[in-house]
Amino acid sequence: MNIPDYISPVVGYRVWQWDDAGIRSLNGERWHPGKPLAAGCKAASRHAEVVRGTHDTPQADCTCGVYATKSFDHLHRTGYDLRRICSAVWLWGTVVEHKFGWRAQFAYPKSFCLTSDTLPFTLAAIQSRLETLIPYSTDIFVASPADNLPLWTRGSGYEQAGLDYLVEVRKQEFERRRRILQRGDRVAVIGRGIAIVRMIYEGQVCAVLSNQTVLEIGRKQIVWDEANMRWEANYSGVSRTDRAG
Repeated sequence: MNIPDYISPVVGYRVWQWDDAGIRSLNGERWHPGKPLAAGCKAASRHAEVVRGTHDTPQADCTCGVYATKSFDHLHRTGYDLRRICSAVWLWGTVVEHKFGWRAQFAYPKSFCLTSDTLPFTLAAIQSRLETLIPYSTDIFVASPADNLPLWTRGSGYEQAGLDYLVEVRKQEFERRRRILQRGDRVAVIGRGIAIVRMIYEGQVCAVLSNQTVLEIGRKQIVWDEANMRWEANYSGVSRTDRAG
């Protein structure tokens, strides 16, 4: 679908629900690939279905139209971006401007921006999930702390920058999942040496030093040190010491 070239469309920002069939507005209305969403009015419907042809949409004195904000920041401040798919969107036809955004007669996604937590864990599952967005033929980005990285672009397909970022994020998540203190792990007790975890119970950890001294340490006192890549605890966190029997 081509945006009409005889007008200058407005660019807004919005969020969608995302499922195996594609994207839906928060009110449940389906957006179809290759077809603009034409606004309808719900005002004349008792059950809030979209009614088309009641009057020209949108009207200044009505609430009808396709909604979009003027910035991603507004979506973030209002919490609309939480675990949903965000996008820039083309708006055209009759457009009513408001303080924070617009209501438009027609709309179509300009690009999609995903966060890593909206995607499955494995790369194969990610590609399968993206198959529901690719038919919209619009660029897909993944949000990183530094910038939005291209993940899939129209004409080029999958982009290495976005895929590499997702692989790195998944590696970090895998490492975090592994960082659950378990029986047999080594804990560096600052000032005493390395202890081996023998038992974890009721918020306490029983660990044994190489000289067979048994330490009882509060579980919350044992933390993962990223720089040293090890579990650590201060001796001040030890609540009881014994000799191994």
